[in-house]
Amino acid sequence: MGIIVAITGATGAIYGVRLLEFLKRLTIESHLVVSQWAMETLRLETAYSFAELQTLVTHVYNNNELGAAIASGSFKTAGMVIAPCSMKTLAAVSCGFSTNLILRAADVTVKEGRKLILVTRETPLSSIHLENMLRLSRLGVVMMPPMPAFYNKPASIDDLVDQHAGRILDRLGIEHNFIQRWQ
Repeated sequence: MGIIVAITGATGAIYGVRLLEFLKRLTIESHLVVSQWAMETLRLETAYSFAELQTLVTHVYNNNELGAAIASGSFKTAGMVIAPCSMKTLAAVSCGFSTNLILRAADVTVKEGRKLILVTRETPLSSIHLENMLRLSRLGVVMMPPMPAFYNKPASIDDLVDQHAGRILDRLGIEHNFIQRWQ
């Protein structure tokens, strides 16, 4: 079973990209949905084009394609990661407001009891953000804002991004050797 990866317009598009690179290296089926603002963030923050991103995945869906396979609970997946996850997306998932494919796929992931990981990107966090996170956490959704680890003595931003993407794989239960572990 594959993993759904959604990229929203929050800063940190590289987290979603790196996760897709790792999934490809592990030959794990991946289903990608990218929001309109994520396209802009991808262009502003990375050297990747959307065309290059598409070469990393098994399936690509348009965010307006509410009839896509991943919008149905009968379509089996091993889980979904939204990386990065904007506060707008967090709020919509928290309220079950499924107006696009990213939100519908997240809603389905929650209702089917599958793993949903949100790589939330915002600082400082308001009480509204925290309440939305708490509501979803109580449903089993995992909040994984990028928190850099320094025990591995990162030498670059890539090292920090790799560490977080590797921890996402860990949380999904996917075996890999992409990161340095605590010794």
